[in-house]
Amino acid sequence: MRRRVMSMLVGAALAASTLLGTGPAAAADTPPVEFGDDWHDPITAAPPVPKTHTKSCEVTVAEAQFKDFTPYKGDYAPPAKCGKGHWGKVVLRLDGKVKGRQYDRLGYLRIGGVEVLRTSTPEPSVDGITWSVEKDVTRYRETLSRDQQVEMLIGNVVNDTYTGIIDVKATLTFYEPGMAAKAVRAAQAPDRVIPLGDARGSSSASGSSDGATLTTPRNSERIVAEVYATGSGGGCEEYWYLTVPDAAPYSCKADHGPYREVQVKVDGRLAGIAAPFPTVWTGGWSNPFLWYVIPGPRAFDIKPVEYDLTPFAGILNDGRPHQVEVSVVGVPEARTGWSTPVNVLVWQDKKSDRVTGRLTGHKESTPANTAKYTPGTGDEAHRLDTEGGHRLSVSGYVNTSHGRVATTVTRSLANTSLHRWTEGESMDALKATWTDRETVTTGRRAVRTDRTYTMDGTTTLGAGDRLRTEIPLGDRAESVTRTGGRRTGWSVLDDRYDGDATYTANVPRDQRHAVGTSRERYRLTGDTGCYDRTIATAQGILTQDHRRC
Repeated sequence: MRRRVMSMLVGAALAASTLLGTGPAAAADTPPVEFGDDWHDPITAAPPVPKTHTKSCEVTVAEAQFKDFTPYKGDYAPPAKCGKGHWGKVVLRLDGKVKGRQYDRLGYLRIGGVEVLRTSTPEPSVDGITWSVEKDVTRYRETLSRDQQVEMLIGNVVNDTYTGIIDVKATLTFYEPGMAAKAVRAAQAPDRVIPLGDARGSSSASGSSDGATLTTPRNSERIVAEVYATGSGGGCEEYWYLTVPDAAPYSCKADHGPYREVQVKVDGRLAGIAAPFPTVWTGGWSNPFLWYVIPGPRAFDIKPVEYDLTPFAGILNDGRPHQVEVSVVGVPEARTGWSTPVNVLVWQDKKSDRVTGRLTGHKESTPANTAKYTPGTGDEAHRLDTEGGHRLSVSGYVNTSHGRVATTVTRSLANTSLHRWTEGESMDALKATWTDRETVTTGRRAVRTDRTYTMDGTTTLGAGDRLRTEIPLGDRAESVTRTGGRRTGWSVLDDRYDGDATYTANVPRDQRHAVGTSRERYRLTGDTGCYDRTIATAQGILTQDHRRC
């Protein structure tokens, strides 16, 4: 995953996953003058997955060494004890180790065809690193309740230059249900999880194709699609937010500029829109020294984009197969680089054999996307100003055993960015903001979630081939639940990363004389509690680990 200098909650619902540290970790008083051959193992400031104080059982799902692009395949069987099929919580843990020289690699874990984890790896030191990722996978409980086939892949290349073999072990820990959690668990966990694989449509600006086929149970009363959308693979779509129209002299082109939008269609009709998260992998922005210890937000646990498709339940519940397709708006025709595996989560009305309904409203704004290029002159950099956005509102109802339930989903997207670069891209800078605002109203209950993603990075190549990257990243989500107009729940997640690293480019590793600092503050507040942790590094050594609540 490379370019040259750009071409060279606190509860289970709030805290679903984390990269584990053994924390709080001990911080060094005096960091070294520059990076050495080894550094602190990867760590984040995110909270651990909350556990229940009940009996638990552990099952190994996969254990493999990845040297190429051959997937691991095995068999899974649920534990006989710990409340088989009725667990209070299920936690996935991935333990990894790698040493030598290796790029960051993208991977997945699927159980019964259901994607339960999409991840990427850190870049190793000569002496080697270890890392662990945890994720709450209770929502996949129905899939995990029976024997399944397992497939896992972290595609890798090992040769005389890239020597790092990625060694991983994935385990599931099942917790017996606690009495207090039974009602909550029954409401949250879906009754069915239907994997659709990669349901990509065309990657053009409009885009359509056959997608995947979905047949839901005829008594479905709530339907949610989750899409693990990632732009990656080493090409320009790994840096989609930096692409420019053909008229601009830059190394990564896209017909309509950097605006991207992940869409879901049902039988050819737009059913959901979302802003993709601008993930920066651990080789990103031409500067791995930024990410050796603290990765960028979501780099090791890619969160799926969720779409509430309940307004379409009346259509989907007719017992016939329906076409579901995913497309990434803005990707040039025939360009690869995006993966969009889909799981469909279904909640069933257990007191009805058939749930009928109707799509009652569908209103879409005209998509906006303008990319204005201004040529550089003299000392002035080239610049591209981009503004994009889209709005969709969909309504429908279902006739259930407990009455008619109406659902309206409204989602509004916006993206603004300023991209500046000089001739030869010796300076390359981006300041961008993405907002994704969604309200789901079901009966008297309304949940509003406002997501904001930010990036403000600059890479420069100066005298003596000294390459410097400065970059803040932000991942923020504010959620408010109202019932009958009264606030009944709220949460705010604010994850901010700041990095600044410099090294000598185009020389062997031991001649790079790299220096760098990184910092992450992860704050999570809400009606269930407070979590606030800051960690910081210098030259690969942990210098701060501070908790505020």
